[in-house]
Amino acid sequence: MAPTAPILPMTATKSESGPAPALWRGGWYRYARALKSPNKGLRPANARVDLIVVHSISLPPGEFGTQNVQRLFTNQLDWDAHPYFKGLRGLQVSAHFFIARSGELWQFVSCDERAWHAGQSSYRGRDNCNDDSIGIELEGLEGGIFETLQYETLAGLCAAVMARYPIEHLAGHEHIAAGRKQDPGPGFDWPFLQRCLAAPDRYFPEPGRGRR
Repeated sequence: MAPTAPILPMTATKSESGPAPALWRGGWYRYARALKSPNKGLRPANARVDLIVVHSISLPPGEFGTQNVQRLFTNQLDWDAHPYFKGLRGLQVSAHFFIARSGELWQFVSCDERAWHAGQSSYRGRDNCNDDSIGIELEGLEGGIFETLQYETLAGLCAAVMARYPIEHLAGHEHIAAGRKQDPGPGFDWPFLQRCLAAPDRYFPEPGRGRR
């Protein structure tokens, strides 16, 4: 298992003191287990990476610890291994990060590059959120409850990302692809994440989204 990531205070921003050099190797995070995905691309030259997008995924739905998410993101999933996979046949997707139920953290794409996680999307007045966002997948069911260990890893990761990139927004897939996606859904505790990060309201989706 990858070592537990520390939760960094928001005050440790790049403009003040910068993240500890050991935390990042280019766009690769020290506390993540690296498994490179071919499903990626270059960001536009003028991209401002200011959005973190939280997703949820499990393959098959509701089954955890199968390693099938890792296989999907690296184009290694056996489409015939489960009836649900037939609807995914040929799909090429990725996220920058995946957080298992145990809190273990995986990274598939450098944060300096464009992962394929958002699809058709629009947020903060901009379309094509893949261009300027970092995607984090949580192992879980859409609308379901997530584990404390996952929140701990997520908070540490978000703090480290916010220290390296000019992040101004955190949102769910449901917020950037409204009507098309519903993850992570009402089971995700946005207020808890906000408290962990000690971040102001302006970073987060409108009140009422997520658990209280």
